[in-house]
Amino acid sequence: MTTLERPARARRVHYPESDGKPMGETDLHRDLMTDLIFALKWFLRSTRAYVAGNLFIYYEEGNPRAAVAPDVFVVLGVEQRRRRIFQTWREGGRTPDVVIEITSKKTRKDDRERKPAIYAALGVREYFIFDPHGEYLEPPLQGYRLVQGRYEPIATDPLRSEVLNLELRQEDGMLRLYHPQTGERLPTSDEEAQARRAAEARAAQLEAEVARLRAELARLAGAQAPSELPSTEEA
Repeated sequence: MTTLERPARARRVHYPESDGKPMGETDLHRDLMTDLIFALKWFLRSTRAYVAGNLFIYYEEGNPRAAVAPDVFVVLGVEQRRRRIFQTWREGGRTPDVVIEITSKKTRKDDRERKPAIYAALGVREYFIFDPHGEYLEPPLQGYRLVQGRYEPIATDPLRSEVLNLELRQEDGMLRLYHPQTGERLPTSDEEAQARRAAEARAAQLEAEVARLRAELARLAGAQAPSELPSTEEA
């Protein structure tokens, strides 16, 4: 009697969604990350691009240790939708085009050594690093562009992302993004909400003024209408 061998079951690999660490080391770090992610999503809203941050990027199928979690990153040509993790082999081999790291005392060595080596190997075209407290980097905001597999400093002032066509500027301990042609500063979520409320208030005022003018015109038209002539009897 012949015994058929069962095919070996493929090993299921677990790719963790979290390392159990908080998103940002301080309130400032967290606010910077969320503000930058919002601004980039707002700017790229009409572009096929994925903007996220503090999300695990797995770049070797079957190897859950081959992972990195940038503070902020942009992947062009990929749909903007919610993901729990980013697996490059499920995204057509796409990797981030731009990465921004908000460095701190705990992460400064990682942000200057390990992560840039990984990003260069993945082909991340531009890498920016920002020290909001100005304690570990001089200058506090630095940018690098990938040239023949190695990062070279971006010498423009202010720093310019050629990939995104945006300028990065340090302002009062914050990292702000500008459109270089228009000079427009990309909004944070709070600024966008304030602008929307202001626009809604102006629209409501305009609507009320239009209604008032229409009522006034109707009143004037009624006051100027000729009085009805008395009827006359035929002789």
